[in-house]
Amino acid sequence: MVTILRLRVTPNSSHNSVVGEVSDEIRIKIRARAVAGKANAALVEYLAELTGLAKSKIEIKAGVRTRTKLVQFDGVHPTELRRRLGLDT
Repeated sequence: MVTILRLRVTPNSSHNSVVGEVSDEIRIKIRARAVAGKANAALVEYLAELTGLAKSKIEIKAGVRTRTKLVQFDGVHPTELRRRLGLDT
């Protein structure tokens, strides 16, 4: 099962965190700076930590150079993914 989420990433934050959801975007703060792909790598690592998926199962499909990203997660149901991200309401 493949799930794609739209994320709005804020780099250079004081800590990594899932801020919440606004409209159709999930807001995430990342400590790494947006230099030479460091924020993207840190994002994938943080998402892997939160979801329990291998980093190889998480891929940025669009938005590599922007704050708004489409991220693909392989092998997890959308409902379960949202629960793991702390968005289950």
